Amino acid sequence: MKRPAILLALCLVSAARLPAQNPAASDTARWTVVLGERSAGELRGWTMPDGELRFTSKVNDRGRGAELETHVRLGADGLPAMLHTTGVDYYKNPVDERFEIANGRATWRSAAEHGDAAVSGPAYYAAMNDASDAGILARALLDAPDHALPLLPGGRATLERVGDLQVSAGGRTRTVTEYRIAGFGFEPMTLWLTPERRFFAQGGGWGGTVEAGWESVLPQLVRAQDAAEERRYAEMARTLARHPGHPLVFRGVAVFDPAARVRRTGMTVVIDGNRIVAAGPAGSVSVPAGAEVIDGAGKTLLPGLWDMHTHNSPIDGLMHLAAGVTSVRDMGNDTTIVTTLRRRWASGEQLGPRLIIAGFIDGPGPFTAPTGLKVSTPQEARAAVDAYRRLGAEQIKVYSSLDTTLLPGIIQRAHALGMRVSGHIPWHLTAEDGVRMGMDEIQHANFLVLNFLGDSIDTRTPARFTRPAAMAAGLDLSSPQVQRFVALLRDRHIVVDPTLNAFEGMFTARSGEVSPDFAAVADRLPVNVRRSLLTGGLPVPEGMDARYRESYRRMVQLVGMLHRQGVRLVAGTDALSGFQLHRELELYVQAGIPAADVLYIATLGAAQVMKRDGELGTIAAGRLADVVLVDGDPTTNISDVRRTRLVVKDGVVYQPDRLYAAIGVAPVP
Repeated sequence: MKRPAILLALCLVSAARLPAQNPAASDTARWTVVLGERSAGELRGWTMPDGELRFTSKVNDRGRGAELETHVRLGADGLPAMLHTTGVDYYKNPVDERFEIANGRATWRSAAEHGDAAVSGPAYYAAMNDASDAGILARALLDAPDHALPLLPGGRATLERVGDLQVSAGGRTRTVTEYRIAGFGFEPMTLWLTPERRFFAQGGGWGGTVEAGWESVLPQLVRAQDAAEERRYAEMARTLARHPGHPLVFRGVAVFDPAARVRRTGMTVVIDGNRIVAAGPAGSVSVPAGAEVIDGAGKTLLPGLWDMHTHNSPIDGLMHLAAGVTSVRDMGNDTTIVTTLRRRWASGEQLGPRLIIAGFIDGPGPFTAPTGLKVSTPQEARAAVDAYRRLGAEQIKVYSSLDTTLLPGIIQRAHALGMRVSGHIPWHLTAEDGVRMGMDEIQHANFLVLNFLGDSIDTRTPARFTRPAAMAAGLDLSSPQVQRFVALLRDRHIVVDPTLNAFEGMFTARSGEVSPDFAAVADRLPVNVRRSLLTGGLPVPEGMDARYRESYRRMVQLVGMLHRQGVRLVAGTDALSGFQLHRELELYVQAGIPAADVLYIATLGAAQVMKRDGELGTIAAGRLADVVLVDGDPTTNISDVRRTRLVVKDGVVYQPDRLYAAIGVAPVP
């Protein structure tokens, strides 16, 4: 569920409904969309006899994925003078987006926005839904002065040449060139062009898009991209992290004590190296000679926050730290990516929090996840658990396509190795079944709701979202059935990771309005990220708007009831790093959980679950120096966690405003 609308908008790789006939088959160019190690769709492009460009593509991401068809006419400057896209978006909402420049004026309209502007020179329309290839923009930037162009409705795109790479596949060899385009999101996006300046490939991490027949070279391209990115992230770490060579003192500050759930005012905290060496009332703590003293008046010092549901890439590390998140649990990732991040973030080579790994196990099939290990037999399942343990994983996360007969063996082996087991509830099981088999934790509140529909829902598909959206409104939380289930969770000491922020966008976001989970920060985000927040969530059937909203309210109420009845919660996002943890905590308060309890959940509570509470989660002498200074009092106004002023992780100091500026985000107000 990780930020699909934003990712798709930034990648400029969409999907489209293929026409019944291709009018110019001999002129068709084809690219393959790869997710994980499998083909998940394709992009096609051709030129009509009248010069109009046509593009179609289709992507299947576990039953989700856009299907779009785009018609483009280029102007004399090589930029689109007309663009028309139809089809459906990632969540299958209808798409009809139009753009045109005529008589010095640009107009655009979609379900999410409409506008117009005078145009006096070349400008590129940043479409919200677009099946055309990114080579159109790259070629225009190559021809533009300073390789820069204004964007419509706002922003500015720039292009930088990175270097050439020789690739071979199927007995053919060619040289392709790597370019980096900035201006669409938090960081530049990379794409590759042929010597003829045709679009060749784009992507990284879990997948990408590459010219058909050259799929085997995608890993080579990604390695080259990663090498260039490593240099950029290393420079960020060098310039944005400060390593004090003297003690750091917070004086006159209020300190949150998560064990007691209280905020103690008039405190002094001393950090030396990567440890807290003293913490107590101002009169009882001496300020070392030569110390750097920070005035804490009107501020609160919190233990570093934890996000217990993340899927990380290098840029996430910066975003976590800027938000005061100093520890994260990665709940599913490519093993090379996540182990490399853990090493680089720990060493300070790149910016990032402490990283705990959960090994990800799924079964094969049409809805299999784009990452993790796939198992079909008891022997493969046991070997996967062992492999993750050798990599240092502390937990196993199972996914929706797993053969349910393999789950007991996975749980038994993981427990024998001292590992926890959590995850989605695999197809054909209910949450209660998973708990009785020995699972320790459940990800996502939708699986709690689905528990009361039995095993009739194919949870591999988007039905795991649409069915709770339709039926949760009618769930009677006081019913004996619900109460028995909650008691089971409490008595078995099951941990729940609700990720309420992710469902807020799915169930309640509507096209043309800023998604409510981002409302507090939208104005601070880069313009084209902000526009992506207008696209809405799940398609809402006729007459079901109020019911979808009520279903979300009931889901929030369920989470509040879990806390009141003694079920342990952890705060995770499965969404945009940093910002969305703050929203998750706000939603817990909306659920009726006291703010001090919420802060405990996001600090000491998380550390206890991961057995790190001897070193992390509290501000006390001897503990590791992970703290965040915020304006205000989040024990009375939880939203004050958004007002980060200084972050310390392992004794290294970060200025949130400088971190945000590096990715085009406005300062914390």
